[in-house]
Amino acid sequence: MYEHLETAKNKEKLKRVVIDPVSRVEGHGKVTLLLDENNHVQQARLHIVEFRGFEKFIQGRPYWELPVLVQRLCGICPVSHHLAAAKAIDQLVGVDPNNLPTSATKLRKLLHFGQVLQSHALHFFHLSSPDLLFGFESDIQKRSIVAVLNDFPDIGLQGVKLRKYGQEVIRMVSGKRIHGTGAIAGGMNKALSKAERDYLLTDIDQIIAWAVSAVGLVKTVHRSNLPYYDHFGTIPSNYLSMVQPDGALELYHGDLRVKNANGETLFDHMDYCRYNDYIREEVRSWSYMKFPYLTALGKENGWYRVGPLARVNNCDYINTPIAERERVEFKAHSGEAMVHSTLAFHWARLIELLHCAESIQALLHDSDVLRHDEPAQGERRFEGIGVIEATRGTLFHHYQVDENDIVTKANLIVSTTSNNMGMNESVRQVAAEYLSGQTLTETLLNNLEVAIRAYDPCLSCATHAVGKMPLQLELINATGDIIDTLVKNHTGEIARP
Repeated sequence: MYEHLETAKNKEKLKRVVIDPVSRVEGHGKVTLLLDENNHVQQARLHIVEFRGFEKFIQGRPYWELPVLVQRLCGICPVSHHLAAAKAIDQLVGVDPNNLPTSATKLRKLLHFGQVLQSHALHFFHLSSPDLLFGFESDIQKRSIVAVLNDFPDIGLQGVKLRKYGQEVIRMVSGKRIHGTGAIAGGMNKALSKAERDYLLTDIDQIIAWAVSAVGLVKTVHRSNLPYYDHFGTIPSNYLSMVQPDGALELYHGDLRVKNANGETLFDHMDYCRYNDYIREEVRSWSYMKFPYLTALGKENGWYRVGPLARVNNCDYINTPIAERERVEFKAHSGEAMVHSTLAFHWARLIELLHCAESIQALLHDSDVLRHDEPAQGERRFEGIGVIEATRGTLFHHYQVDENDIVTKANLIVSTTSNNMGMNESVRQVAAEYLSGQTLTETLLNNLEVAIRAYDPCLSCATHAVGKMPLQLELINATGDIIDTLVKNHTGEIARP
C-alpha cells in the first residue's frame, strides 16, 4: 500500500509503504517505510496495532485467579504467563522460590521445559523454516509449513512431532495442552502418575535425536550463507537474562544478568524483585507496545534484547551435555565476545530446544515428579513479583493486592516488549541495507518480516498502559472525501493535523 506524505520539517514528498499485517508471527503488527523520490528509506518502524489491556482488567480480581486468567494473554505461550503469575502469588502467601516444595519446583520446571520445547519447535519449523529453506525472497506459495512438508517431508514431520511432544508434556502436567491448571500458590495441584511418566519416557530418546538434528540443520543453513546470515539485521545491543548462581543457563528461576555489546557485565546476580530499580518503560505515540530501557544507561543507550540469543550470550555454560557442546560451537563461530546477528536467534533457539529435551529426560527419571506435596505457606504479603525466562525472553509479572486479597495494581513486562527497540532497529538496518534505492516488491519486502520473525515476537502478549492510546477520528462524506480529522495523541491532547 502506497501513499504520499509531506513532512512538516522539510516539505519534501515521501512515499509511505505499509506491510500490514506482518505475517507468520503471533498477533497483529505492521511495518511502515517512508521513501524519498529515489526510493531511499528515510524512516522504518514496526507498529503494534492491537490492544490487550491485561494490566488493567485483572485489577479487582482475587489474586488466586491470576495464574489461570493471565494465560489468556496467549495461546502459544500460556504456560510462561501461568508460571510467572504463580511465582508472584507464591510471594503473596509468603513463600519464596527456595522454600517451595521440591516436587512442586521440579514439576513446574518440567511443565516449563515442555512449553519452551513446543513453542521453539512451532516457531522454527512452522513459521521461520520456509524463509530459511526456500530463501527470503521466495514465492509466497512456499512460505508455509505445508510447503516444507511437501519439499522437505522429513524436516517438516520432525518439527510437527517435536511440537506435539512438548504439548504432551504440558498435558500430562497441567491437564490440557493449552490453558491447563497446574501451578497454585505455594505449589502444584497434582503430580505425574507413573503411567503418565512412562508414556512421556517412551519417545524422549527420539525427541533428543530430532533436537540434535534440528540444531545441525540450522547450523548448515547459517554457515552456507555467510556472510549474509552474520550481517542481516545485525545490531549490537545490551542483553538481559536470568542465570543460575554459578552462571549457568536458567529458564525457570535465577538472578538477572546484563551484558553490553562488548560482553562486559553491567550488573550480575541482581534480585529480580528489584527490577524497578534497574528498568523503566517508555511510551511512544505510534505503537501500543512500550519501550523498556536500563535506567542507568538512559532511553538512548539503555535498550536491550532478551530471549534465546540473550540467554546463550549471557550464560557461562549450559548444564546439559549435548546442548553445552552446541553452545561452545555457537560462540566460537563468531569469534567475538557476543553474537549480535539477528538471524542467530534461530541457532540459539534450537540449542535451547535441545537443552529442554535433555532436561525433560532427566526430570522424567527423577522420582520427585511422582510425589505430590502439600502447598507451602508463610507470612501474608501484599506484593508479589514473578519472573521467568519465557520462550521469547525474560517475563515480569508484578502484582499488588489489598487486605481482601484483591489485585489493586499489575505491571507486566512481556518478552516481546523488551525486544521492541531491537526489532525496530533490525527493521531499520534491513530496510537501509537491502531495500533502500530499489523498486519495492512483495518478495523484497519479506526481508523485513524475516528480521522481525527472528525474534519470534508474540504481539498479543505485548500490553500497553490504558489511557495512553492514540486515537484518530475522521469525518468522511458520501463521496468518500475526508472533510475533518481530530487526533488525540498519547498524552491526551486533541488537535487537528
